[in-house]
Amino acid sequence: MSAKRRRVAVERVAGERELLVAAGINAVGIGMFIPFTLVFFHHVTGLSFASVGMVLTVTGLAGLALMPLAGVAVDRFGAKPVVLVLYAIRTLGFLLYPLATSLPAFAAVTLFTALADRSFSLVQQSLIGEVARGGARDRLQASLRALQNAGMGAGAMIVSGVLALWGADGFSWTAWANALAFAAAGLLVSRVRPVRGLAAAPERAAGRPAAGYRMVLRDRPFLGLTAANFLTALGYSALSVLFPLYIATWLRGPDSLTGAAFTLNTVLCAGAGVLIASRVRRSGARRTRSAALGALLFAAAFTGQIALGTVRPGSTGLLIALMAIVVVYTVGELVHSPSGGALSVSAAPEAVRGRYLATYQLSYSLAGALAPSLFTALLDVDGRLPWAVLAVAALGAAAALVRLERHLPAEAVHAEPPVPATAAAPAAVAA
Repeated sequence: MSAKRRRVAVERVAGERELLVAAGINAVGIGMFIPFTLVFFHHVTGLSFASVGMVLTVTGLAGLALMPLAGVAVDRFGAKPVVLVLYAIRTLGFLLYPLATSLPAFAAVTLFTALADRSFSLVQQSLIGEVARGGARDRLQASLRALQNAGMGAGAMIVSGVLALWGADGFSWTAWANALAFAAAGLLVSRVRPVRGLAAAPERAAGRPAAGYRMVLRDRPFLGLTAANFLTALGYSALSVLFPLYIATWLRGPDSLTGAAFTLNTVLCAGAGVLIASRVRRSGARRTRSAALGALLFAAAFTGQIALGTVRPGSTGLLIALMAIVVVYTVGELVHSPSGGALSVSAAPEAVRGRYLATYQLSYSLAGALAPSLFTALLDVDGRLPWAVLAVAALGAAAALVRLERHLPAEAVHAEPPVPATAAAPAAVAA
């Protein structure tokens, strides 16, 4: 067997197909209601848009506050059982939504479901840490992201077709279809087998972890990694929050440009994500430097937006320039995301991985919560100002990642352990 084939065999993950198919089904379920959240729940429950918005905001914050408990649960019981519980909660929640027509009932079901939705990402990241090691973690990160984008796009298309056929009545059927999707995904994940030795930390086997969040707060390199990710996460929020406002208010462009930007980003993420991540992984680049490169590409895209907002070309030039910027932005996303995700998973000690990733995930949640108010305030001053802030933040993240490199565990920085110089000496002598 060739070295290349041996390497591929080593990276293969038991139950990988089930994990990836489950992620795709999960993304389809999310895509069936995320683009139409307010309208979706308004029609399902019969409540006003204001009531629905208030409930979603309050329950979302409550779910965010309980994320640390999800980290504790992962460390105590392992990621796979917690993932299955979260799928069960989401399944039951969407089964009950069409029946929750009063405000108290809707609030109760939404709070119940939000507890699972907010914690799902960190628990899934922990599961990747339990089922894969080395370069396989980077590959799984890239595959999951590609499936997430493809699945969400497919889900949005499905619900559009359902609504075209059945009108508002289709929302109830969509809620039940979501429940079916989450149940199917959970059944598939139940067949995944964590790698022996990665999921059974001594503290968990004893029934209680020996270290808690105090250990996370004392880990200055990991907190630095989390802070750097917060700076990059602001850039991830730009496409959904800042792009539409910037195009409409500063560039005076048509709303169709926003749709074109989203479509191009989704297609590139789904079609090129695995390929780009594979090229990065095969290059042997350190995860810190790959993630830093992604942040630098973000900075380049944001600088391009400043230039575009200064020149303000005509409609044809605006379309071409904006699409070019979206391509650079998306490549940055595809380079950063797998490396950054695998870096956080691998930098977390196995015994308290759940707590570490709960802390890391807060960087995304906090950036998403602050982005709307921050971007709109800066946009009111000058349309180019938010892009300047984002460019500086991305450059700061890149510099921090490179600086943190020597302080993070070697197994986190390198997808594959570096070959010691002494190991190559005998071969050289024999030659």
